[in-house]
Amino acid sequence: MQNRIVHHAVYDTFADWETGHATAHLRNGRYHREPGGYEVVTVGLTTDPVRSMGGLSVTPDRALADLSPADSALLILPGADLWDTGQTLAPFARKAREFLDAGVPVAAICGATAGLAREGLLDDRDHTSAVAQYLLAQEGYAGAKRYLDGDAVLDRDLVTAGPTEQVAFAREIFRRLDVFRPEVLDAWFRLFAKSDASAFEVLMSA
Repeated sequence: MQNRIVHHAVYDTFADWETGHATAHLRNGRYHREPGGYEVVTVGLTTDPVRSMGGLSVTPDRALADLSPADSALLILPGADLWDTGQTLAPFARKAREFLDAGVPVAAICGATAGLAREGLLDDRDHTSAVAQYLLAQEGYAGAKRYLDGDAVLDRDLVTAGPTEQVAFAREIFRRLDVFRPEVLDAWFRLFAKSDASAFEVLMSA
């Protein structure tokens, strides 16, 4: 039976707007190939409350140390100021390695891509970020030859995107989890990224 739990990392200063398209459309099940949505479970360094960049207070459902890839369909890592100000979030990058080693997908956007770069997880996978220079500044990064100038990139079990590509980030998550039929995924992206009214009819018939 397919695992229907998505784990969403939360930490102080996390960019709350970057993952909303993905979590909302995973959770509500609308347009899905199979009936039913995913449960979204938040994960913090501890279960103490954190505050997002937009000022939202979130109490994590579980602590990172208790998270196993076997319990998850996907780990989502949003951007945060803390990715660029020390090693506080390094445990999340190490957990991402654990997930990828187990064949469980990871999706990282914005500053989270820098954390994965420092962990060496981008060295042998196609990926993207805000700009190439951002990753080149990260100690330990050796993946410049695999960097792509794209809105979002899926390579095997890793999704990456820059901070302005929330809809494309969600699209690649849906693609990896095989949530939508191809024509529905295309219509979903055209509607939410490009305001293409012709896509609405496709979604309504899904």
